[in-house]
Amino acid sequence: MIDELYQKNLLRLAANAVGDGTLDNPDATETLDNPTCGDRITLQVKLEDGRITDLKHQNRSCVLCQAAASLIGENAIGKEPAEVSAIRDNLQSMLHGKAVQVTPEWKKLEYFNVVSAHKSRHNCILLPFDALIKALETAKTKA
Repeated sequence: MIDELYQKNLLRLAANAVGDGTLDNPDATETLDNPTCGDRITLQVKLEDGRITDLKHQNRSCVLCQAAASLIGENAIGKEPAEVSAIRDNLQSMLHGKAVQVTPEWKKLEYFNVVSAHKSRHNCILLPFDALIKALETAKTKA
């Protein structure tokens, strides 16, 4: 199972750790835990005109969660909250075995197809997206 889940493309994505770190004066910070496996992610975000202008994350988590956070770091800048929610919903549908359309910039979401048969690991992948969505909701209420 380990070899099946931790494929080279996911390991590379996690190792790249795009967006790892902290922001000075973020508009919102959200920390979420996955009690099932112990993953924890803190995500910070800055918004301008309803779009993400910067984000950073800190992980104490498995490779799957790290890879998902790095993918967010690669692609979420410039996105509106509704776009992030739609990507998260597509990812969840994909993990449940449904065919979904992904834009070229989010093509790496397909790396997570190998996890679809392992339902206990779905939350590992969705956790960074959920943290980002909650942070965006908090930032929106402060604006």
